This record gives sequence, structure tokens and C-alpha cells, in this order.
Amino acid sequence: MDDYIAISTLNDFIFCPYSIYLHNVYMDTDETMYHATPQTRGKLVHEATDNKTSTNRSDILLSLPVYSERFGIMGKIDQYKVKGKKLIERKYQLKKIFRGQIYQLWAQMFCMREMGFPVESIAFYEISTNKMIPVDMPNSEDEKEFEGFIARFRNYDPAENFTPNPNKCEHCIYCNLCDKTETENVYS
Repeated sequence: MDDYIAISTLNDFIFCPYSIYLHNVYMDTDETMYHATPQTRGKLVHEATDNKTSTNRSDILLSLPVYSERFGIMGKIDQYKVKGKKLIERKYQLKKIFRGQIYQLWAQMFCMREMGFPVESIAFYEISTNKMIPVDMPNSEDEKEFEGFIARFRNYDPAENFTPNPNKCEHCIYCNLCDKTETENVYS
């Protein structure tokens, strides 16, 4: 499964494809070198899901490893309500839902379905406000869009010309370690 794409990287790729390269370069180093407050908070909040302690209900699956041979993706879901056939991605705070976050949720859904789990609805759960935010199920056009996105991800070459976006760079956790920009991130 070495050539499988981690579902958790889909939103990062849309934000900045070069950040995936930087993540792989720095992933075995101390996270405090590059993690900012939002990532640290998110990781702490996510521990209850990862450790499967956020609920003891037997009809809710937590932190289930999933994969799709069709798309060549793998990862973990946050929560699946068996009786309601509902897939939920938990986020600490969602000021805006980005396309990459939608792709992550779709990816989890495609994996679940390929693995034999019926998924009839998908949603984000915003922990900070205790709100469930429903997301439309992908239609056939959305599925083609997702397929094209996965192809672009697979074919990305970090050695190709890359034009950084200063507005994005200043919010990138790898900004201060990046060789493509002189911009300082807002977390410094």
C-alpha cells in the first residue's frame, strides 16, 4: 500500500501541492518545528476519536481504517453511525468548508462503500460549536471530478515549476521551512 494516497493529505494538496512534498521531508522530525496552534489543538481534540474513547455506543464505529483499491487511497474515518448509515468527519472548527475537506469526506465514503459499508449520508461535526453540518452526497459528476483530482495528485512532480501563493504561504505550517518562498507564516 506504499503507493496509496493518504486521505488526510487531500485538502493539503489543494492548499499547496508542494506542502505534501515538505510533509514527507519533515514527517520524521519533531512536529513542534512546524506545527502551529491550530494543528496542535486539532490533534489534541482528535485523540478521543483516535483512541476510540469519544463514545462507548456499540452502534458507532470510531477511527476505522479504510481503503479503496479503485482510487488508490487509504486512511481512517472519524465516525460511522451504523444504524443511520451516516459517515461523520469531526473538525474542531470550520469557519469555511474547503473543497479539499469535501474530497476527504467523499474519499472516506468511497472507501466505506467499497469495503461493503452502506453510507446514505455524510456530514462534518464541528466540535467547538457542537453542530452537525450535512454535506450533499457526491453525484456522478462529482465522482468524475474526484477521480480527476486523484489523477492530478498522483501525477504531481515537486520538481516542476511552482509558483507560491503568498496569501496561502503565510498560513502554511511549512512556510518557514519552504525553499520556494520568503514569506513568514502568521504563526511565527
